[in-house]
Amino acid sequence: MPDLLLELFSEEIPARMQAKAADDLRRMVTDKLVAEGLVYEGAKAFSTPRRLALTVHGIPARQPDLKTERRGPKMGAPDAAVQGFLKATGLTSLDEAKIQRDPKGDFYIALIEKPGRDAIDVLAEILPVIIRTFPWPKSMRWGARSGKPGSLSWVRPLHAITATFGPETEEPDIVKFSVDGIETGQTTYGHRFMAPAPISVRRFEDYEAKLKAAKVILDPQARKDIIFADAKELTFAQGFELVEDQVLLDEVSGLVEWPVVMMGSFEPEYLSIPEEVIRATIRNNQKCFVVRDAKTGKLTNKFVLTANIEATDGGKTIVAGNERVIRPRLSDAKFFYEADLKTRLEDRLPKFEQIVFHEKLGTQAARIKRIERLAAEIAPMVGADVAKATRAAHLAKADLLTEVVGEFPEVQGLMGKYYALAQGEDASVAAACEEHYKPQGPADRVPTDPVSVAVALADKIDTLVGFWAIDEKPTGSKDPYALRRAALGVIRLLVENGVRLNLTKLFDRHYDTVLESIAERLRSAGRTFGVGMGSLDLLSFFADRLKVQLREQGARHDLVDAVFALGGQDDLLMIVRRVEALGKFLETDDGKNLLAGIKRASNILGIEEKKDKRSFDGAPDAALYGLDEEKALAKAIGEVKAEASAAVAKEDFAAAMSAMAKLRPPVDAFFDKVRVNDDDAKVRENRLKLLNEIRSATRAVADFSKIQD
Repeated sequence: MPDLLLELFSEEIPARMQAKAADDLRRMVTDKLVAEGLVYEGAKAFSTPRRLALTVHGIPARQPDLKTERRGPKMGAPDAAVQGFLKATGLTSLDEAKIQRDPKGDFYIALIEKPGRDAIDVLAEILPVIIRTFPWPKSMRWGARSGKPGSLSWVRPLHAITATFGPETEEPDIVKFSVDGIETGQTTYGHRFMAPAPISVRRFEDYEAKLKAAKVILDPQARKDIIFADAKELTFAQGFELVEDQVLLDEVSGLVEWPVVMMGSFEPEYLSIPEEVIRATIRNNQKCFVVRDAKTGKLTNKFVLTANIEATDGGKTIVAGNERVIRPRLSDAKFFYEADLKTRLEDRLPKFEQIVFHEKLGTQAARIKRIERLAAEIAPMVGADVAKATRAAHLAKADLLTEVVGEFPEVQGLMGKYYALAQGEDASVAAACEEHYKPQGPADRVPTDPVSVAVALADKIDTLVGFWAIDEKPTGSKDPYALRRAALGVIRLLVENGVRLNLTKLFDRHYDTVLESIAERLRSAGRTFGVGMGSLDLLSFFADRLKVQLREQGARHDLVDAVFALGGQDDLLMIVRRVEALGKFLETDDGKNLLAGIKRASNILGIEEKKDKRSFDGAPDAALYGLDEEKALAKAIGEVKAEASAAVAKEDFAAAMSAMAKLRPPVDAFFDKVRVNDDDAKVRENRLKLLNEIRSATRAVADFSKIQD
């Protein structure tokens, strides 16, 4: 079957846009093909700085013929309805329609045959539409070849469109169409400098091979592999190690069509700057990789660059040019760093009085005071020294006002640690300056130092309580203040460090602190803001985040619901342990069968409570037990309730589950032998109360009604 080759050749496409653009091109073309009945065998898209390319193989040469039935009016319908039916279906008379019998009457049915078109004609119709509606995040217009303003909006000026279609064994045809005066053809171009001449191509294999001969590696992954392998080999040959950077590798591969790896150097004096600043300087300004000494693990004064040309001088001029750019950048970074060291962190803090954190929550200075107060409160709960936690919270945000962080925002926190150590702060205080932002994502490291844990919790809880207090909560997919990430950070800090906190009380107390912090500012401005804080509401938000966290770890979200449904559950560590024990219990036969019995009891109770418009609370009357199975169940419930409650009190949830398992035999026997809705009203009520006792007993562990079968 025929294959399609499509290339859109333009000026340089920004590296950050290339991967998505290639995927969008593949998706848009293949979706249209399928919609037109042209089911293909496979498709793959590619990108380089100057082109998007797509190959789709195994496309049918022609659309299938379509046969459809269209229902018309009833027999004997008014003439106007009949004429409208004939006109819509293309029939000349009702003799060409068939009759279909229906309970509502006999109806005319038109059989409409639509012959399929050649696939190349379909492509000529859909491809220009896709090009004109391509979803670039940013695009531009430019003058057309005629000198008139162009109508096409594209990321950069589009110069040529290659579009060929045909079977492998034959010369392909050009898919003929034009976009903004650009006619399709089979001519493309190689490397801008090393092989700029036009190239005539036929199909994908021919296209890819000719591009490679013209110094263009079409596949982005192939370019990444070349850059990575050559950089590793180059650094290894000199006794060094490449500092790997996947994000930078992705970007650099989108800047070159023919990668050539080289090594440059800078003056050793710049190694006095923190390594992260050196890396940020070289990475951000020149898109180069840094290099470490294989023996010491420390950075060397070398860097690896990726050129887009095989230079006649072996790359000396290119390397020298990069060195000339990097040298003053490192000089600036060194100057900023040394200037920052001259001012103590606490001496920078007064500036925060003029910096607004949020219009409704006051200044950064006010927020720092809240975090200090909260960190001091949390410190004893996590085993941290109160004085150190308070000091760390006091200094943690100060590096935001330094020159280095102003130049390289990605090193905030980290520079706080360096500056804290330089001014003689305790190691735990310095570490907290860096780690209080963590964890910032599911793959980020969780701090373990108690001081860092206290300040990180205080920072995130202040954010959450503050925005809840002013009713700025996440809605749907919108979360401008990253509150979901903050909640997940709190959860990981607590669970992974085995920390116990009463979140409800903590939230309520800090809510008062937030209001106290901003009250004077609001009064002086003569303004008020809506208040939306509620500890239960915020706790519910945490429950949702915990479900996400546990689900990602393989746990069932309904088990979280079953534990939270007990109410008053705000100790996240205990919730996680209870969920883990419940999950293991429900994997056993005892757990599965007991769940079925409890669900049956709950369903019966629900039906009868609705029917009688009452609940069946209260202890059953033992004098009304007429069957051994009733007596056995009542006895088991009493024993299990006491045993399970004692185990839960000791937080031995595995033992609580083992106690629950003892209910299985008497519950099974009860439902096998006992008729709940007895004719005697008193006996019926007593048995329903006994079922309620089952539900009550199991709620010592979880609300089993929330668990899915």
